[in-house]
Amino acid sequence: MKIVIIGGGIAGLSCGILLHNNGVDVIVNERESDIPIKGNAFLMHADGLSILKEFATQQMIGNIPGKEIDTFILKRPDETEIKYLKLEPWQSIKRKDIIEFLYHLFPNDRIKTGRVFSHFLYQEEKAIAAVFKNGDTEYGDVFIGADGANSAVREELFGKINFENTEVKEVVGVLSHPFLVKFNANVFNKYHSKEIGLSFGYIPTSDEEIVWYMQYDTSLYNLENNTADSLKDLCTQLTKDFPSVVHQIIKLNDFNATYLWHAKDFDILPAFHKNNIALIGDAAHLALPFTSAGTTNALVDAKVITDKILSCSDIESAFTSYYKERSPVLSEHLTLGREIKNKFLHPNKEDDDELKVPLISHKKLHNQVAPKNKRIHLLYFTDPVCSTCWIIQPQLRKLKLEYENYIEIEYCMGGLLPSWENYNRGNITSPSDAYEYWEKINEQQGMPIFPDVWRDNPLPSSYPPSIAFKAAQLQDTDKAIIFLRRINEMLFFENKNIVENVLLHRAAFESGLDAARLMRDLEGKAQLLFEADLTLAQELSINTLPTFIFTDRYNNSKILKGFQEYASFEKILLEFIPDATKSLITKRYNKIFKKYPTLTTSEFAFLTDNSADAAICILTQLFNKGIVCEHSIKNNETIWKLHSKYS
Repeated sequence: MKIVIIGGGIAGLSCGILLHNNGVDVIVNERESDIPIKGNAFLMHADGLSILKEFATQQMIGNIPGKEIDTFILKRPDETEIKYLKLEPWQSIKRKDIIEFLYHLFPNDRIKTGRVFSHFLYQEEKAIAAVFKNGDTEYGDVFIGADGANSAVREELFGKINFENTEVKEVVGVLSHPFLVKFNANVFNKYHSKEIGLSFGYIPTSDEEIVWYMQYDTSLYNLENNTADSLKDLCTQLTKDFPSVVHQIIKLNDFNATYLWHAKDFDILPAFHKNNIALIGDAAHLALPFTSAGTTNALVDAKVITDKILSCSDIESAFTSYYKERSPVLSEHLTLGREIKNKFLHPNKEDDDELKVPLISHKKLHNQVAPKNKRIHLLYFTDPVCSTCWIIQPQLRKLKLEYENYIEIEYCMGGLLPSWENYNRGNITSPSDAYEYWEKINEQQGMPIFPDVWRDNPLPSSYPPSIAFKAAQLQDTDKAIIFLRRINEMLFFENKNIVENVLLHRAAFESGLDAARLMRDLEGKAQLLFEADLTLAQELSINTLPTFIFTDRYNNSKILKGFQEYASFEKILLEFIPDATKSLITKRYNKIFKKYPTLTTSEFAFLTDNSADAAICILTQLFNKGIVCEHSIKNNETIWKLHSKYS
């Protein structure tokens, strides 16, 4: 079988590489007379990146080009922070670099340049050859159109496409600016106007360069001609109220190498093929640039259609299966792009909390697997500065691991330390008392707990971090637990005063939350939720932390207060559910770290039923293999964390 690909861009070339690597006879035809390196740069999602990494591994050529991007910061032109959060893995890559990377992976004699597609020759309704405007003819058994947004192959199959008028244009440039890259090494920075459809973003593509873009509502400026001077004037005039970093980028940029794109899309086609001709990449579908989906989708298309060709019994089945798998995902991207575009054009109608990150995700937000029908509800009253709540973490975590099919845990704040004024709880009346108490506990317990914060920078109250936890819950209940764990580590392990906003902001970001939104919610919604927790604690006469209230489906309840051995938790659960069976804890220890991103040595030993010495031996082996990394403070106390490449 011979496959003829029309289009030597990212989609066509990637498909050619995949087919060739699987022993298929394939020819790639490119309209340009040389390598098509026009265009600036783009972001690539992990789904596309994994395919490039597969290419690199197979050819043993080292790293792929570009710069990893793991942080998104969205601000208003006055520098007000709107979003600050971690991203799934993305790579910022110059188009020139990825095209050259791909061309090095494909045999030169299988690429035919200077071929502009004209039409197909048919026999019994199936294409037998592609004819090009230079007079060349390429015969084949299967044909794949990868000739971009204005695809001539698509037009021959389905006629002219009605592009949507999006009323948005985008100016894109690349600028050498090592200083700016140094201070924004892995960050996607974006400024977004609240009043008009106007945004400006910049992203590093290497240690030396950034790609920048400006998206604008076409009604804001009448661009009479597409010259370098006109583009510079356009950017200068529209961003006059933006911060100095934007002015600097525009001033230093070479507008002779800057592109103006008219954002457009079209509805999902009823099929991506007709007989033995199929479409991939922008030829098959086109989403607006607000999602940064184009390049990733081109690579995924190439991967999926190759897999279908190789695994299906015939081409019709392969192409039908390819469409069935890809069209739902592409429809989501199309819808997301249009949704962001509509809100972009009317920014004053959208609340800051509702602003979407302008990127696709391979994980559908708020579309997780529905929780199992839990038979036990556990109401857990805790507090970020409660030392007993900290040292009982191994027991609580093991309960989740072994009986997660039966139990659902709800976290409530107990309000341990309103202030030090007239405070007297457990013979603790001052920070110095807290210091002595923690010092004593550290000598008795396996969990590391250092008291220095009560001597060096004592917390005035536990209410601010408690309210911060409620703010985290407003975004994501699972990530809120990670956030609580992180501020616990800051306090008990790192001696940080977690009342400070800068630490709460950092913990939110490290936990995968939108740190900017959390700081906003601290002043509003979260306070109301915290007050509701305090009211509930008062109604239930909660006077000890931690307190655990187990309730079954019939409203039968049992209570545990204070520190407990694991057997106490297990005993109550088995009284409610005698037939409950434990989930076996895997010996693939990286899976435990995926469940709990950080673990102390004593926690790891407890969860895996190992001695302290055995746990240290296992963790050291994982560390030497690069699976986990360690964070030590003093007295050889360590918190272990799964390495980012395994997360």
